[in-house]
Amino acid sequence: MTTTIAGYAYDDDLPTSPVSTADLDLLLSTLLWSDDDAAALARAGAVLAPQVEAILDLWYGYVGSHAHLVASFHGPDGQPSAHYLSAVRARFGQWITDLCARPWDQRWLDHQHEIARRHTDTKGRTDGVDSPQRFVPLRYLVAFVWPITATIRPFLAAGGDDADTVDAMHTAWFKAVTLTVALWSQPYDPDRW
Repeated sequence: MTTTIAGYAYDDDLPTSPVSTADLDLLLSTLLWSDDDAAALARAGAVLAPQVEAILDLWYGYVGSHAHLVASFHGPDGQPSAHYLSAVRARFGQWITDLCARPWDQRWLDHQHEIARRHTDTKGRTDGVDSPQRFVPLRYLVAFVWPITATIRPFLAAGGDDADTVDAMHTAWFKAVTLTVALWSQPYDPDRW
């Protein structure tokens, strides 16, 4: 899964996440994660991989149509930065693949924490953008779980699987996205996380 996406840090020597694998296990237990979910998410990854650009077109259209969401991509002039949107888009596409295919181990946790920091204390630095919005508001990060989940179903169905398999993939995706946002919320309030 080697990639040349600018700012993509999965294979970099990242600081260790403050979230432990034991914390991850508790979150997975809370989400009622199962081996069946893991298999369904792997299948989802295979179905979604060739559709990543179409998925991103849909999601970016959604973000771009809401001023309060696209504000996270403003440059110093207070306007959406095409450079910033493009750079994040490439990493967002890789996140889809990684979420479905990477092992959820310490390296994955370290990478999730790096992504989380990029929503908070280091926002914009990776892409050299001095955004006037210093962080992505947590309320939008949490609320984004639903659009990211609801809009993925037609893409999952496009794989030609039966309805039960699509339901299983959709449920596993929902759990995985919820897990991601739970992990990404850590830097917003580390002491209470």
